[in-house]
Amino acid sequence: MNDATPVTAERHLTSYPKFLWRSVVLATDGSALFYAWMTVLTAIALVGFNAWCHQVSEGMITTHMTDHVSWGLYIANFTFGVGLAAGGVMMVIPAYLYHDRKMHDVVIVGELLAIAAIVICLLFVVADLGRPDRFWHLIPGIGRFNFPMSMLTWDVIVLNGYLLINLHICGYLLYQRFLNREPNPKWYVPFVMLSIVWAISIHTVTAFLYCGLGGRPFWNSGLLAPRFLASAFVSGPAFIIVTLYILRRFSRIRASTRVIETLVKILRVTVLINLLMFASEMFTEFYTGGSHASAAHYLFFGLHGKTALVPWTWSSLALNIFAAVIFLTPRITTKPALLIVGCAMGFCGVWIEKGMGLIIPGFVPSTLHEIVEYTPSLVEWKVTAGIWAFGFMVFTVALKIAGRVFDGDHRLKV
Repeated sequence: MNDATPVTAERHLTSYPKFLWRSVVLATDGSALFYAWMTVLTAIALVGFNAWCHQVSEGMITTHMTDHVSWGLYIANFTFGVGLAAGGVMMVIPAYLYHDRKMHDVVIVGELLAIAAIVICLLFVVADLGRPDRFWHLIPGIGRFNFPMSMLTWDVIVLNGYLLINLHICGYLLYQRFLNREPNPKWYVPFVMLSIVWAISIHTVTAFLYCGLGGRPFWNSGLLAPRFLASAFVSGPAFIIVTLYILRRFSRIRASTRVIETLVKILRVTVLINLLMFASEMFTEFYTGGSHASAAHYLFFGLHGKTALVPWTWSSLALNIFAAVIFLTPRITTKPALLIVGCAMGFCGVWIEKGMGLIIPGFVPSTLHEIVEYTPSLVEWKVTAGIWAFGFMVFTVALKIAGRVFDGDHRLKV
């Protein structure tokens, strides 16, 4: 027994580089369709990287952000990305809190989505900084933090913490499956439970970052954090449903119908809660009136001939309502094509609501009651497309590795 232990330990230590090498092999080996998909994403990502380099070289003047509207498309996508990361936990809650064995098979999809979404969020923060060399200030333990008073400090801590938690969970489960071993629950179940609480915290802290700004009355609402969570639990499950159907079609990962039905049940509730909270906010804004309601008036109807956000707002509202109708109609949700359309509508509706419909009107009118409109520049759109393309690349590669390992391919025999 004593002679066998060192051999096993030695094999265990040498398995790490083999696991990493095998992951690289799995990530770069695929069908012609996989190569075509990754080529398109790489091309878009490179266009975005070129635009970002131009932005760094020329300065933030290449964007359409100003002193009046200092947060634009980048922070809008950052806010949505945080919600998408938090929404990935909806796979974890039924799997571990309610012991749904079917959800256990695909819970890794939600965890990998959280990792890719956090990567997207961090890249949007870097793009918005203007000076990438200042990013080190955002790294806990290295940067100088105004802790605990600064909500931005809390946001940095919870985002980085959530990324590390999900990397540990996914890495440990994949590595143990790669070794053809049963994972030890004490090494991942506590972190899974922690990720549930942490997922709620990342979006709550982000909401507090906005509603804590007293000079921006459009964000000064006690409902902002619950609205963030409700919309996150729409976009996350909707994206996961579409992902599961794609995996059914192009991979060997087969999520059961019961898993999709569980996610649809979640959407039926969260999409209504999101609409109810939105209606409550708008009732308060329009019924009470006053100067603080000017941002809401600009958002829906425009002010003094300025109507840049009006098409965005009504499009978001229409998409969310149509998505709710689809999710609440059982006969429609049994048809995959229509369900995917509903998920796409809900996803896009929340993207607009959390982005152009939330961040921009917080700055219009300005604190000096001036109306300075904002529309993203071409550079901003290119950078945004490039970051999303890179995020999809991370998600695709992660799913590819996870799918092959969980299928039993290329397991390491030790």
